Amino acid sequence: MKNNVNFLAFVVALVGFLFGYDTAIISGTIGFVKTQFELSTIMEGWYVSSALVGTILGVLIAGIISDKYGRKNMLLVSSLFFALSAIGCAFSNSFNTLVIYRLIGGIGVGVASMLSPLYISEIAPAKNRGRLVALYQLAITLGILCAYFVNAYLLSLSTSESMTNATGIVRQLYVTEVWRSMLGSETIPAIIFLLLLLAIPKSPRWLASKGQLVKAKSIMQRFMTNEEADKNIEEVQTILLKDSTEIKSVLSGPFKLAMLIGVSLAFLSQVSGINAIIYYGPRILEEGGLKLGDALGGQVIIGVVNVLFTFIALWKIDDLGRKPLLKYGIIGIMLSLIAVGILFYLEIENPYLLMTFILLFIACFAFSFGPVLWVLLSEIYPLKIRGAAMSIATMTVWIGTTFVGQMTPWLLENLKPFGTFWFFAGFMIPAIYLVIKVLPETKGKSLEEIENYWISKKN
Repeated sequence: MKNNVNFLAFVVALVGFLFGYDTAIISGTIGFVKTQFELSTIMEGWYVSSALVGTILGVLIAGIISDKYGRKNMLLVSSLFFALSAIGCAFSNSFNTLVIYRLIGGIGVGVASMLSPLYISEIAPAKNRGRLVALYQLAITLGILCAYFVNAYLLSLSTSESMTNATGIVRQLYVTEVWRSMLGSETIPAIIFLLLLLAIPKSPRWLASKGQLVKAKSIMQRFMTNEEADKNIEEVQTILLKDSTEIKSVLSGPFKLAMLIGVSLAFLSQVSGINAIIYYGPRILEEGGLKLGDALGGQVIIGVVNVLFTFIALWKIDDLGRKPLLKYGIIGIMLSLIAVGILFYLEIENPYLLMTFILLFIACFAFSFGPVLWVLLSEIYPLKIRGAAMSIATMTVWIGTTFVGQMTPWLLENLKPFGTFWFFAGFMIPAIYLVIKVLPETKGKSLEEIENYWISKKN
């Protein structure tokens, strides 16, 4: 069957669903795991953050290994890690075993977070590359939302009449230790993703970088005309003759600016406060006057808004371009953060007004930093070392995530909520400068044209 680029992008974007699902599913298990294994506060934090250690390891190895062995092969490995982690967590007989399997799942997340947008960018036509790569971010938001609903369903099932007479392993998985079925539920999407991956080809641009030009061209011809395939292969051959063969070329050569932009925007996207809202949203909303039940409901609304506004990026990223979405989105993020800070500073106890500005923040992030960052990171680096270079930038995303996750409780306590939101707003000033003054517009340009841009700029 002739491959369709939209289908290929959809399949690979599903890894984003696993990424989001794995990240969010743990939220429903923390209380149960803490009680069953009698965890201290420190060990509770280790249970939550252990996957992050695996994620960092996954990002570190994914770029270099994918440059050597291919994007598809490493995506297959990530799906195996997701499945192994889910099954292992469901049947762990000790806390240490549970953590080990969470680490394995984290490695899968790290590999997936880098390779999915990278693969899509290498198979997508320039005219709709932004939209196709943005599918990855949409899949992440859907995975997070789905995990919330799965947790709620399994929790409801554990107390339902249908489980009253359950015995043995079924009772353990779905009643007495329901956290096992929550973590194990990821097995289903992981296996589906693994099977679908078997149907996709290897990245044609990666094959070309390994000198397999005939095979690369034959794959390109499955989803573009012969003329377009010839043009792409010719551009790749030209690029391969240029000096972009070593990782040092993105640190000191013509691609240094591209590396600086990618790393800076990756870090700034996380210190926008997005993870403070995702992780600590109920606490923040409670401090703003909402009851706990309403705060948890507000978290679900946040998830829905996150999904809906990601569609704006899919709709407009290849028409308007990357820069306008980022510029207006980041300005909206900064103004929303300032407004939330003012509400807390003036002690205006209007939870619905607070919720309005937080949802505005989420909406602005969802059509800008959320999807556009992954598009940029997947397209601005040179072919031969694209995987390794993107590893560095993606690592910065996780460094920012770690910083926010660890610092937010301290910031809320010491700077108070108003100071915390203004702290995050301050980071948006350099982000706006980078987008307006430094970042080039990449819409409609092939990956090779973008690479040539950096070379010509250096010259």
